[in-house]
Amino acid sequence: MSDEQPVGIDELLERVRLDLDRLSPKEAYEVVEGGGLLVDIRYAALRERDGLIPGALVVERNELEWRLDPQGSHRAPEATGHDLRVVVVCNEGYASSLAAVSLRQLGLRHATDLTGGFQAWRAAGLPVVTAET
Repeated sequence: MSDEQPVGIDELLERVRLDLDRLSPKEAYEVVEGGGLLVDIRYAALRERDGLIPGALVVERNELEWRLDPQGSHRAPEATGHDLRVVVVCNEGYASSLAAVSLRQLGLRHATDLTGGFQAWRAAGLPVVTAET
């Protein structure tokens, strides 16, 4: 057993974000324009309600590590290597921080997330399309 004291989610987020170079919506857009991969981990109801970021790879959170591990047997074709710049997007920028750290633990050293999530992207006036039903 560990003698380490449990932490709350707010402290955990603060800790994991110390190692992330979190991006603004404009910075995330520039990464994608430069060949990086934007990964939308929002669940289906949010995508249907709010729309999609064009070109984003949609991977629900519970499949993320399996789909983005470049060595994994279930990887997405977009998961081309450990040097890939990956920007994880959730709805408001909380779950994406934890997801980005998990990807870093798989060796995706350039994984990070979008500060403010999809809502910040949309508020910045960046491209959004209606989800197909």
